[in-house]
Amino acid sequence: ALLDLSGIRQVTGTWMGSTTIPCTYVPSEGFTQQRVSWSLERDSSSSTIFWRDDFGDHILLTKFRGRVSVPKNSPGDASLLIENLEMPDSGHYTCQVTWRSTDNSLITREVTTTLKVVKVAATKPTIRAGQPGLTVPAGASTSLTCEASGSPPISYRWFRSSPAGTALLLGREAELPLPSLRPSDSGTYFCEAENK
Repeated sequence: ALLDLSGIRQVTGTWMGSTTIPCTYVPSEGFTQQRVSWSLERDSSSSTIFWRDDFGDHILLTKFRGRVSVPKNSPGDASLLIENLEMPDSGHYTCQVTWRSTDNSLITREVTTTLKVVKVAATKPTIRAGQPGLTVPAGASTSLTCEASGSPPISYRWFRSSPAGTALLLGREAELPLPSLRPSDSGTYFCEAENK
């Protein structure tokens, strides 16, 4: 049985998001997985970031601790999950797997994937408020929703303009509930959406 690793040439991940760099094979009888390692090459220097052997998983680069993992109990899957992607994570990732056969010989295969980390442009929030100039009868309830698309995570703040020209903070969620409205609730409400 010929063991072979399959991966893909390039993966694109979003800054602050997570991505999986695939590295899989079909388990064959008579071959036991001995080692899995992942190395990263960037700016013409290469370093091992992850190593799995009989003693467990070892993450060799501090900047990847708590951010990288390889599936534990799925035979044939040595894919690398990277979370909270940072711009310097871009580079060439090599997955190397070594098997031991029944006659004790070792077989090693490797596959390299290029990871490109990209930033997604943040867009200005668009506010959906029924229609411009929302009219609601006294005593009724409504809510204002602020929708923003862009790089997650996005935080929201709802304000109301006061006659003095200052803004009063009303809430920190995308949706601002306005129950049992009174005439004094009339005014200008605005939302602010913010990301990193």
